[in-house]
Amino acid sequence: MTPTFFAALSAVFGAALGSYLNVVLFRFGTGKSSLRGRSQCQHCKTALRAGDLVPVFSYVFLRGKCRYCRSHISFQYPVVEIAAAVLALLIYLQHPGFLVFSFWLLVWMILLFIAAYDTRYKIISASAFLPLGALALGFAAMQGTFFSGIMLSAPLFVASLLSRGRAMGFGDGFLELSLGWLLGLSAGLTALMLAFWTGGVVGIALLLSQKRYTMKSEVPLAPFLILGAAAVHFFHVDFFPSLPSLF
Repeated sequence: MTPTFFAALSAVFGAALGSYLNVVLFRFGTGKSSLRGRSQCQHCKTALRAGDLVPVFSYVFLRGKCRYCRSHISFQYPVVEIAAAVLALLIYLQHPGFLVFSFWLLVWMILLFIAAYDTRYKIISASAFLPLGALALGFAAMQGTFFSGIMLSAPLFVASLLSRGRAMGFGDGFLELSLGWLLGLSAGLTALMLAFWTGGVVGIALLLSQKRYTMKSEVPLAPFLILGAAAVHFFHVDFFPSLPSLF
């Protein structure tokens, strides 16, 4: 079997994981198990058939509407599925070995969940930090990036304390702590700068284009932190090449 086959298989597997992440996102905190029970329409509660659950293609085929009640399906579904497919493909291209691929796939699926959850609910789920923190801390122990996480997350924790959670939440600090452990000092600082730049641009664009947004409106930071981390991890963007990459 050729590398192209495994690359395509990785993307398909990623899309399937993205579909499962959507189930977790909608059921999280409701008391419903994400492993049991059939998927159903969020509006009419009709149980969905296999043909309604094909990642991305079902959304396109149904034109973004439920087959049964014609209510609009959340755009979150295809976005998360496509993002998961792209991430899985990029991970395979960069880390084709099974063990390393599995490690980074798990890390990035957790990060994708955090980004989607924060975008939807404006809060970072504490439950996601336990597996992410364990993976990141284990990686830091092997790579020597323990102090990188502390240095990069300290300003976010201070900002959260001084603003009493209004400027940013404690969850953003914990997320940056894990990203610092995973990326190291140089890459982590680059990712942090990219996050604030892109977040600022999006915030200004929302203020100018959407009347319901004001200076007091909440814009989640986690998606931008994770987007910056993706740019660094997959495309090797580095604004500080002279800094130690691992510290």
